[in-house]
Amino acid sequence: MTHRPGAAGADIVIRGLTKSYGAHRVLDGIDLTVPAGSVTALLGPNGSGKTTTVSIASTLFPADAGSVTIAGHDTVRDARKVRSLIGVTGQSVAIDDLFTGRENLRLMGDLRHLGRGESRRRADELLERFDLVGAADRPVSTYSGGMRRRLDLAMTLVSTPRVIFLDEPTTGLDPRSRRVLWDIIGGLTASGVTIFLTTQYLEEADQLADRIAVLDHGHIVAEGTAQDLKRRVHESEIRLSFDDDESFDAARTLLPSARPVADARRLDLPTDDTVTAMRTTLNLLDAASIDVADVEVHTPTLDDVFFALTGSASAGADATGYVDADDESGAA
Repeated sequence: MTHRPGAAGADIVIRGLTKSYGAHRVLDGIDLTVPAGSVTALLGPNGSGKTTTVSIASTLFPADAGSVTIAGHDTVRDARKVRSLIGVTGQSVAIDDLFTGRENLRLMGDLRHLGRGESRRRADELLERFDLVGAADRPVSTYSGGMRRRLDLAMTLVSTPRVIFLDEPTTGLDPRSRRVLWDIIGGLTASGVTIFLTTQYLEEADQLADRIAVLDHGHIVAEGTAQDLKRRVHESEIRLSFDDDESFDAARTLLPSARPVADARRLDLPTDDTVTAMRTTLNLLDAASIDVADVEVHTPTLDDVFFALTGSASAGADATGYVDADDESGAA
């Protein structure tokens, strides 16, 4: 689901952001702009600085250098105003297990100085919106992981923030619960809320984000729409598989521009015209009496982008598109 920015201008502007932990520089002067009413996803390997970026931008701790503005307000000089405009959902669920869902929401309303009546009204509204009415008066300790995550996000929305920071909000959720949260996030942006998202799931960024930034070794190494980033890797590929070494070797000789994957007896042929290329290639192989066991078309994914920009799968993602959580030598 892709959303169009709902308002002109930018709600988050990051310039020259730098942060070190001892001798380790996590952020090295990054620049990033998040348009109003959009979703921007920040991807990066383990320890790349995603959580540090969110923590600084949401006023949790200071940068060494650089600046962040939220809706035109500097996060250092106007921290109080910034905090009134934002909501933050971190990696850990920030709810009280001994309270009920309703009590957690009312408590957040009190902390936000909404007043008793408004806190009650807002709690009821959010319980309905997040499908938690049936569990509203049960202790949170009895909630499932998906219910706890929905309540955590609902608490972020008690004060109707203009900008929301979501730091890996669906980690550990089953696919159904993750889809529910995706729908909620889509509804928020449709109503004009700006979302800055870090995620462990490349598919999630592909589904939700209007723009994606890739952070590696303290720098933004790529930025753009999902399609922009995929085009940086390669166009589509025709993948030809063979049953035996003899056919594979003969095809390699016939198709020198193809990239061999020897252990799979496969040839990958990049192309921007899969129909014509497939027809031509299969005709060549047929004329040479070379049997093909299987043919498939592979289009670039964010997995391909991630590996190409940040290194091998061991740098922080596996073949399923899962990226390890941050470990930033002291980052929150």
